[in-house]
Amino acid sequence: MYYIGYDIGGTKCASILANVKGELINFLKRVEIATDKQSPDVILQKLYNITTDYLKEFNVKPEAIGVSCGGPLNSKAGIIICPPNLPGWVNVPICEILTKQYNIPAYLQNDAKACAVAEWKWGAGKGTHNMIFCTMGTGFGAGIIINDKIFTGTCDMGGEVGHLRLAEDGPIGFGKAGSFEGFCSGGGIAQLTKMKAVTYLDTKTPTNLAKDYKELSEITAKKVCNLAKEGDSHALEIVHAAATKLGEGLSLLIDILNPEAIVIGSVFARNEELFKPIAEEIIKRECIPYSAEVCKLLPAKLGEQIGDYAAIVVAMNL
Repeated sequence: MYYIGYDIGGTKCASILANVKGELINFLKRVEIATDKQSPDVILQKLYNITTDYLKEFNVKPEAIGVSCGGPLNSKAGIIICPPNLPGWVNVPICEILTKQYNIPAYLQNDAKACAVAEWKWGAGKGTHNMIFCTMGTGFGAGIIINDKIFTGTCDMGGEVGHLRLAEDGPIGFGKAGSFEGFCSGGGIAQLTKMKAVTYLDTKTPTNLAKDYKELSEITAKKVCNLAKEGDSHALEIVHAAATKLGEGLSLLIDILNPEAIVIGSVFARNEELFKPIAEEIIKRECIPYSAEVCKLLPAKLGEQIGDYAAIVVAMNL
């Protein structure tokens, strides 16, 4: 069966065509465009033109179209409500629009939840019945699989674990200082590093985190992790702090939801050797032993293509 997927993001959007046969998925086409703060009308028209062209090229009739997008959104009504990374995308009835354009069913889902289903079906969580997927990218969100079904919550806000407070103060994430996202997202790790770097610069302590105040703007989680892998003591201190908070936050999820696996993407997946041992140590200390023993901490498997898988899995309406 053929499916169309739209991956809608604040930086870029993509239209994807895939053929799914049982457990196998074959990606036939992917075309990406820059979002550039363009209106939904402009973006959707561009994606429609792209998609129409490649459907003619392959001469196929898709079964459905799926849209993976950041929230808030209403998946049941098919409406994008007001994602903070998509200014101007307010109350967009995207499923109604796409159904009229293509004359096929259209479905919408939060991107973190869609990624969770993708990792559960094709990635690291395959074979589990209860699984959590954590993004750990620019932000920190989660998709939760309970008894083989994605958990959405009453208004599609289930899984917004980045908002959990892990400390009274700290880097800001999800609009809250000391939040799970503040400590453990890529953006949060960069914030934490800048705080430490300023202290070192103010006290004239040499540090590779930033040679001078101008370099503060160049700090990223990637830079910190690379320095940590080289054995830099200041970078290792930052990683230890973030990994400790990661373990504390995951411990809460394990005790509440009792999953078989927690699959983590982006920063964790690229730097498993830095974060996993520390997080597992905290989990062992904090969790109910029975729950900790049955839960594996795993890096995401789908890599940079996870957005494509996510959009297609939404079209499949699993």
